[in-house]
Amino acid sequence: MDRLPDEALLSGLATGDPDLAVTFVRRFQHRVFGVAMAVTGDPQLAEDIAQQTFERAWRHAQIYDSRRGSVATWLTTIAHNLAIDAVRARRTEPVAPEDLDALLGVVTETPERWALADEASSRLRAALARLPREQARALVMAGIYGMTAQQIADAEGIPLGTAKTRIRAAMAKLRKTLASVRRGDHAE
Repeated sequence: MDRLPDEALLSGLATGDPDLAVTFVRRFQHRVFGVAMAVTGDPQLAEDIAQQTFERAWRHAQIYDSRRGSVATWLTTIAHNLAIDAVRARRTEPVAPEDLDALLGVVTETPERWALADEASSRLRAALARLPREQARALVMAGIYGMTAQQIADAEGIPLGTAKTRIRAAMAKLRKTLASVRRGDHAE
């Protein structure tokens, strides 16, 4: 069963096959927990989010669409969204700017590396690490913490337009870098 494709395991999860469900969870448990841990920083909360992620995958397996991404991407997106929701529910204030620098190291290093050890995520982490610090901070605040541009502007003490420009510029640079890697270019 360990050699079955991810889609077959997801189908088995949807049908309630216990052996396929166990294999599915074992295949993705470290990745899902790692994403939740990277976002929340709380092992207990990350465990709860991982469990919720697998429950949601079981309930919604029939709507998975392989044209929109791999099973791993779909599952980690679920975990990421649940983790952001949990962080938003717990946090009434944005991350202090002085604490965000430590978060950027986390996103480009350990917990994300545990969670997403594949080549695509390694390229994404490397591209994020090459962004100018202000752009990387804005992108992490928006992407990891789900903050709005206005919340980022308030937290960083910058105009709203500057926050939007930083997010937009960071996304454009990431797209360009990742697209050139997909084409086989090495220029940035």
